[in-house]
Amino acid sequence: MAADWWQITLVVLIAGFVNPWELSALHCSFYNFCECGFRPNLNALECELARSVFGQHLACDLVVKAVKQFVETDSPTKPLVLSFHGWTGSGKTFLSSLLVKHLYKDGTRNPHVHYFSPILHFAHAQNVELYKEDLRQWIQGNLTQCSRSVFVFEEMDKMHPGIIDVLVPFLGPSWVVYGTNYRKAIFIFISNAGGDVINQVALDFWRDRKDREEIQLRHLQSAISIAVMSTPEHGFWKSQIMNQSLIDVIVPFLPLRPSHIRQCIQKEAEQQELEYEEDTVQSILNNLVYFPEDEKVFSSTGCKTVSSRVSYFL
Repeated sequence: MAADWWQITLVVLIAGFVNPWELSALHCSFYNFCECGFRPNLNALECELARSVFGQHLACDLVVKAVKQFVETDSPTKPLVLSFHGWTGSGKTFLSSLLVKHLYKDGTRNPHVHYFSPILHFAHAQNVELYKEDLRQWIQGNLTQCSRSVFVFEEMDKMHPGIIDVLVPFLGPSWVVYGTNYRKAIFIFISNAGGDVINQVALDFWRDRKDREEIQLRHLQSAISIAVMSTPEHGFWKSQIMNQSLIDVIVPFLPLRPSHIRQCIQKEAEQQELEYEEDTVQSILNNLVYFPEDEKVFSSTGCKTVSSRVSYFL
């Protein structure tokens, strides 16, 4: 009992000096109790993003800022809804995995982190109505079990239109849906849609000899939304999620320069505990495809194929 009072006193004393999410993590460490293992460490997230995500200053800043604000709010009025957009290999899925890793004590292994793929879960157009009902029940059931759930929807550009609108009641500012408290959940949509627009803006900055770090959300947000909503094959085609502005933050991922790919190669070699020479790194870079064809400014596949190429060359 004395130990319990000592722990409570220490928590109270520290409460005035730490952020809400840090206090939550402290409470978890003392009492082995969390909301479904939700134990955010946003300082560690920022550090790992700086070490491991290359060329994505805008995406990293937007995600960290949005998540911090969301976690700091004791009673959010709606879930956090993020939409990641950009060219293949730019780091969208990777960043989402790092986010989850630092939100839960057991990271991506947490049973309250749910991934959806249109190819695996929503493959057949003739079953859209069935998919919608299954998805609604899945979301409702899992939010009933844990209000701190995370739902990641990959390859939204391959999702059959109409399916995702079943989420609309869960994404808005209502207090309760189907008897479920859903306002502490996080939804992440990942898509290549808008990548061409993002690439063009990045290319224009390069041609104008402007630093890519000068690219801000205001340069991209409207164009990305238009690109997504004007694509009939996209999961957000005529979606009420877009029409009702239920997405909190559109997160653009910029195309990667050869210097960023070099960092990916070096990082991958270190993770595989492989020794490498600069000539080998350059050989890998030389075997990649770049665009535009005449200027070769950006990698066509980003860091997506780096792992296999490092294994092959080293």
